[in-house]
Amino acid sequence: MKLTMRSIHNEYLNHRFELPENPMRVVCLVSSATEVMDKLGLLDRVVGVSEYCDRYVDTTNIPVVGQYITADFEKIKELEPDLVLLTTGIQRKLSLKLAGEGVPIYNLNLPCSFAGMLENVALLGGLLNVLPEARELVSAMREQFSHLSKLHRLSDRPRVYVELWLGRHRRAVGGLSYINDLVELAGGSLVFGERAVGYFENDLDALPEERPDVYLFFHEPEFLVDGEELVHERGWDTDIPVIMSTVKMGENMIQDGPSLLDTSVWLHQKIKEELG
Repeated sequence: MKLTMRSIHNEYLNHRFELPENPMRVVCLVSSATEVMDKLGLLDRVVGVSEYCDRYVDTTNIPVVGQYITADFEKIKELEPDLVLLTTGIQRKLSLKLAGEGVPIYNLNLPCSFAGMLENVALLGGLLNVLPEARELVSAMREQFSHLSKLHRLSDRPRVYVELWLGRHRRAVGGLSYINDLVELAGGSLVFGERAVGYFENDLDALPEERPDVYLFFHEPEFLVDGEELVHERGWDTDIPVIMSTVKMGENMIQDGPSLLDTSVWLHQKIKEELG
């Protein structure tokens, strides 16, 4: 039987490749795509993952072929993938190297909003030729978002300062990040939500002027962060409550997959507990 192929243009890299009509061998180096494929019942198509994917999906029997910015090129080639999925931004350098090796690469946009997350689900459905199923997932996520928006309404939206520790790199979060929508969905208002930037190094000395009601810190297991200790060291108001986010599914601020909706429920409860 002749295999039907499609010509795919990855505009992010200006990279064109041939993709089977029904890709059956997919390498996911972005955990949100692995989570979406699991939700679509397509985990059996995943033949390689990053070491971070098992935080959200049981990938016990799937080979680990990379991290976030590094990968084992030979292992990936040996898997003979129909498609390798990465994101934009920090994975660009890795993507260019893989594309240069003739690997069929597609980059899903790092979303700047919840709507961008839904677009990625639909786009992934198109690539995998399961668009009707992907659109059903999009509808379900949209309905859950609407339900939680009403359920999580607070009389006064607390101002939430979000700080991400990606390894040893510190970043504050601005309005051009899906995390802004996550905070609002949890009933809060993001400090720096009006800034037209996704992630940036803010002036720590000037933060008290922003009048935060909650400090929210994210850290990874490889580099532990004590939020209360940071607040004390910086001379910030220690009466303001601190919430810690980790890589645990449903408590992870930086996972832009379907579990972000679960994270919003967790964050809403934490804010209510801390602020009464």
